[in-house]
Amino acid sequence: MRARIIMTAAVLALTAAACSPAEEKAPAPAEAPLTGRAAIYAAGEQNAEAFARALYADAAAPMANDPAKAAIRPGRDPLYSRTLNALIGVDFREAQSRNEVPYLNYDPICGCQDAEGFALTALKMTPDGDKAAAAEVAFTNHGQTHQQTLKLVREGPMWRIADIIDAKGKSLHDALMAIAEKAEG
Repeated sequence: MRARIIMTAAVLALTAAACSPAEEKAPAPAEAPLTGRAAIYAAGEQNAEAFARALYADAAAPMANDPAKAAIRPGRDPLYSRTLNALIGVDFREAQSRNEVPYLNYDPICGCQDAEGFALTALKMTPDGDKAAAAEVAFTNHGQTHQQTLKLVREGPMWRIADIIDAKGKSLHDALMAIAEKAEG
C-alpha cells in the first residue's frame, strides 16, 4: 500500500510538472499612458477638472499627428457640446459656401493657430451643479500670458466644452450664434 501511495504521489508530481510552464511568465508589460485625444476622452469621463487639465496638457504636447483629431469634421468634435458643435458646423458650411475662411479657423483651447512654449499656469474650477462647471484658466503661449474661461457641461458620460470666453469677455458661442442667425436671415 505504501508503495502505491508513493507511486501515486510521484505520478501526480510529474503530471503537475509537465502541465505547468518551465519558466515563470514575465508580467504583462504596462500599458502605455494615453495621449492626445484618447487621454482627453478618458479624462472627460472622470470629472470637469480632469477634463480641463487634459485639454491644456494636450495643447502643451508637441504637435503630433493625432489621427483621432485629423479625422474630425468641423461640427462633430466630441470635445464640444451638441450646441457648440452645431454652431461650429454652421460656421464651417457657411464659409465653405462662400469660399471663405470660417470664423473658427484657430484652436480655441489655446486661442491660437499653433502652440509654442505652451504651459498651463493656473486653473480655478467653479462647479455649477452636477452637470456644469466653469474653468478659469491662465496659460502662456509664445511667451505671452493668456486667460480664458471654459464653460463645461456634462453630456452623457463625458464633460464637454459649451463655450470659451476670452479675457475680454468675448464668447465663442455668441460669436458663432451671430453667424448662424445671419445665415438663417
